[in-house]
Amino acid sequence: MALSGAEGATARPTVVVLGLGLIGGSLAAALRGNGFAAACIGWGHREASLRRGVELGVIDRYTLVLEDAVDAADILVIATPTLIAEEMLERILPRLRDRPRPPVITDVASVKGSLQRTAERVWGAMPPRLVLGHPIAGSERSGVEASNAELFARHRVILTPVAANEPSAVELVRAMWASTGAEVVDMAVADHDRVLAATSHLPHVLAYALVDALARSDASDDIFRFAAGGFRDFTRIASSDPVMWRDIAIANRPALLQSMDLFAAHLDELRAAIEAGDGDALLQTFSRAKAARDEFAALLAARGQSVT
Repeated sequence: MALSGAEGATARPTVVVLGLGLIGGSLAAALRGNGFAAACIGWGHREASLRRGVELGVIDRYTLVLEDAVDAADILVIATPTLIAEEMLERILPRLRDRPRPPVITDVASVKGSLQRTAERVWGAMPPRLVLGHPIAGSERSGVEASNAELFARHRVILTPVAANEPSAVELVRAMWASTGAEVVDMAVADHDRVLAATSHLPHVLAYALVDALARSDASDDIFRFAAGGFRDFTRIASSDPVMWRDIAIANRPALLQSMDLFAAHLDELRAAIEAGDGDALLQTFSRAKAARDEFAALLAARGQSVT
């Protein structure tokens, strides 16, 4: 896949992925499969996982030395958990300050504001070739074994470019994600974190909280023995990586707390309606929710995505 514009000299870039989990591995597999990348290189601390990535055809090769990974990259993708991604920027950006043409850096983290603040603190301003992004795709599975080259197809990827970004760097990251079959959209950093707190981070917190509360109850054996499809569907995401979601909750704390407070207030209203036997209030809430959920399902179907 040839690239045009200011980055045209790198017709097929070398993509280095820092962190070969579900998202990083799936991105590398997609870029190898579609011909976007001349080579995909993995970096991480666990050599066994990196070696497995080569065996699975997810990456071409790997290194355990961060400096070598950075030096090899045309595009550097930080695919570590959110808090570790901040540490990666702290380690990487000072090394690139004196380079006339550093690699384009992007990420896959679910929180953007914390990364932007880290970059501005380390660099003194937003680095021109750091383009923050977030693929809205995933699975409760984790690790390189879960890599799926089709993971991003017909899903959205949000980029949060800022005025300081080089347009060519933004377009290179946009082209990379578009090559995976994703729909790439732009959003302001604050808007991204607020929307994701409500639509992703809060649901995960609720699923974890429900499963934990029921597991710690005296009736837990019977509860899980007789739980039906609704419980299974709602709590599926509680099988996601706890470390990743701990980091997300901490990194997006202000927006997540705002969403939790809004939900808690609404839950209190429902509790009061149930206690009072106010069927009209319950029916109104349930009907509004059903209409909104049906509309959401129709939007997904129009984009060729499954509702489940």
